[in-house]
Amino acid sequence: MINFEWFRTFKAIYQTGTLTGAAQELLISQPNVSQHLAGLEAYICHPLFERQPRRMVPTDYGKLLYTEVIDAVEKLEKVELDFRNTSAWEVPLTCVGASKEFFQAVIAPRISQSDANFIFEFGDPKALLEKVIRKDMYFTLTTVCGQEKNIVYDPVLEERFVLVGNAGLDDTAFRKAVRKKDNAAAEAWLYDQTWYAYSSDIPPVRRFWQENFHKRPQIKPRFVIPDYDAILKALAAGTGVAIVSDYLVKDYLRRKELKQLWTDAETSSQTIYLAYDKTCVTTRQLQQVKALLHL
Repeated sequence: MINFEWFRTFKAIYQTGTLTGAAQELLISQPNVSQHLAGLEAYICHPLFERQPRRMVPTDYGKLLYTEVIDAVEKLEKVELDFRNTSAWEVPLTCVGASKEFFQAVIAPRISQSDANFIFEFGDPKALLEKVIRKDMYFTLTTVCGQEKNIVYDPVLEERFVLVGNAGLDDTAFRKAVRKKDNAAAEAWLYDQTWYAYSSDIPPVRRFWQENFHKRPQIKPRFVIPDYDAILKALAAGTGVAIVSDYLVKDYLRRKELKQLWTDAETSSQTIYLAYDKTCVTTRQLQQVKALLHL
């Protein structure tokens, strides 16, 4: 297997013209320089330099090899230098898991204000939490709160699930039924609407129905879209209803693109936690993530 250090040494010899100069540039011994060059020449089966008393003169093979590899060698050296500089600044590279919707609504507007280096990963909250437990990820945002050893769950926000519809939706009959506390009429009106849902098993809808009608819903969503931001955009542009988290829909309500249909309904809620292994994260990483989340 070829060694990258051989190419680095070859470049130094070519540019300085001597073994001694290459050794000084690379901060290694002259015998090591000679060993690297011998290894490279043996690997490509051609002499790269003509040894003269005070100078190493490139052969035609040496000139050809230099032309072919110099760009790649310098790019790799730059990558190495960049990583060293990052370490020198002591700004850790922090991996954070989150739902795409949470990132877009909460983190994206604040990310440019952070001085940290982040890698974000979107995915299923349970799968992301498993990565934290296996020490494959530093942090994740999750609604699941377990009892695993060394895993800390810090509350980030309490989300409530609200019933919303397109701003132009005629909900006169529904508001009248709610005002008269006529649950049967309100439920019948909801059944007549076009429903958008994140998944076919509609857990937020089922919880909403239990809280307000004390029964299971008999709803089959017309549109199942596994992306809440896409659901809200489609709902704002079309017609229908959905049950979504309040922090995701607040901007749509403020812009009057959507409206909340039952403001005094009983609503379910859940806590979003920042989960991390306290034995894996540094104090600075924790401070940077909490600052990003305004904790």
